[in-house]
Amino acid sequence: MKILLTSLNSKHIHSNLAIRYLYRYCQDSFPELKVREFTINQDPDYYLGEIFKGNYQVVCFSCYIWNITQTLQLVAILKKVDPNLIIVLGGPEVSFDPQEIMRLHQAIDYIVLGEGEVTLKELLDCIKTGQGNVENIRGLAYRQGDYIKVTEARPLITDLEQIPFPYKEEDLPELKNKIIYYESSRGCPFGCSYCLSSTLKGVRFFPLERVKKDLKFFLDAKVEQVKFVDRTFNVKKSHSLEIMRFLQAHDNGHTNFHFEITADLLDDETLSFLENVRPGLFQFEIGVQTTNPDALKAIRRSGDFNKLKTVVERLASFKNIHLHLDLIAGLPYEGFESFKNSFNDVYALKPDNLQLGFLKLLKGTPIREEEHLHGYIYRDEPPYEVLANKYISFKELLRLKAMEEMLELYYNSHHFTFSLDYLVNNFYPEPADLFEDLSKYWEMQGLHHTAHNKAEQYKILLDFYQNKNLPQKEIFGEVLKLDFLCHSKSPLPPFFTRLEPEDFKNACHKFLQEEEKVAKYLPEYQGLPAKTIMKRVHFEVFSYDIVEIIAHPLTAIVNKKPTVILFDYKPDNKVLNKFHFRKVEMQI
Repeated sequence: MKILLTSLNSKHIHSNLAIRYLYRYCQDSFPELKVREFTINQDPDYYLGEIFKGNYQVVCFSCYIWNITQTLQLVAILKKVDPNLIIVLGGPEVSFDPQEIMRLHQAIDYIVLGEGEVTLKELLDCIKTGQGNVENIRGLAYRQGDYIKVTEARPLITDLEQIPFPYKEEDLPELKNKIIYYESSRGCPFGCSYCLSSTLKGVRFFPLERVKKDLKFFLDAKVEQVKFVDRTFNVKKSHSLEIMRFLQAHDNGHTNFHFEITADLLDDETLSFLENVRPGLFQFEIGVQTTNPDALKAIRRSGDFNKLKTVVERLASFKNIHLHLDLIAGLPYEGFESFKNSFNDVYALKPDNLQLGFLKLLKGTPIREEEHLHGYIYRDEPPYEVLANKYISFKELLRLKAMEEMLELYYNSHHFTFSLDYLVNNFYPEPADLFEDLSKYWEMQGLHHTAHNKAEQYKILLDFYQNKNLPQKEIFGEVLKLDFLCHSKSPLPPFFTRLEPEDFKNACHKFLQEEEKVAKYLPEYQGLPAKTIMKRVHFEVFSYDIVEIIAHPLTAIVNKKPTVILFDYKPDNKVLNKFHFRKVEMQI
């Protein structure tokens, strides 16, 4: 019996962990079982044709908010062109109202509910042998004549050791340049009302020795990144700290590991350990969501922001771990101004990435069941994103959407780091006001209608500064120029002021011929010819001591003084966004 496990991923760089688990769990019993992954961005005729040409008897789809619409369209067509095809759906987007989904979509034969390994194997065995009765398979929705039946819920797997490792060496070529997902536990200790994890109680852990063996596979293969999908990786210190110690001890100098953590749970022992790990070995995603106490209570989320702040500041001081902090707009009791306060609180922590997300009222979550309590209006179609509630209007959410675009463009890109710091330190003590003003300027100028290249983005920020009638435009232009040159060796766009001392290029070449200068400023290039070094660095003359200005934005004595800055374009750490430049002593 030919069986396909498949899913439509949201992007090419993503991979699907669920169907790999199902494959490894079932493959010994079903030798003709196959796995294929597609994306929602591909032509529907492509994945329709690929599946149809496989001549499968059973096709199983993994369903999420990002692919359910396309998946339902696909299964309807598959059933038309192959009426005998058995179609099975599973995943979070179909586990909470299976009868309604099957009533509306006649092409679906079965829905596997919740954790699917055991249920799917029993179902496939029943289909293959023609023996047994599907009504005895727990965790299943099926058709019985004109009726749709749902069997008794299946208990969660208690011994996770019985679930095989989802990857093998032959998978690696297909996963090259993709994010590899992994879990060392299932479940979450918390009950946040907006999260599907709140519907399941307790946390189950894979045995530590098993986890270490799995992770050694990734380390030996030198994969780019492993993203843990544990809902709260550090919920059990003896588990998480042991894993991180193992990863440090076996570090291959290349692979990065991403974890979702709760900062409040990091104690002094764990923090002391983290202080000494290789830069880029770990990155942490921390869900702050809001700093409004009423909103936190309403979503059943515990947490002490002051403690979180202390921990994040300490982590940031290590300068070796990428920190990604999340906020959610549209929570109960959080209006527009309250959300801006939360934004300011988190922005002040200077995370490497600040994500401004919007509440999604997912099927099966408590917050969706309480929608009338807070007057929620949300999209009927996936991803069920909030449109308004009692506390924030659609108009205000649109303002936050515009601010989010500016945040992604100017903050999370890391291409405007010093310019944003200059604006915040000197003119915008509440950073949310800066991003709101930026978004208003973009709309006022009609800039949001089209895409803009990087040089245009710098020009727009310079024009914004002038439009706001902020003082010291020349100095800001120099700060902006510093940002530009941190990321590009290409010629400066004409809107930047450029000083060109006589015979400057020869002076730079002579500078690099002096061994003591290279040893002092570019020790990694010692022994290389000046001509070779020139291809990897850039000298630029600034009108002011720009290093002093960015180092002491509020106290720097600003005098016009030509200053030479040396930029080193060695490959930056992809995780930590380091900038390599130094003020140098040179006669000009």
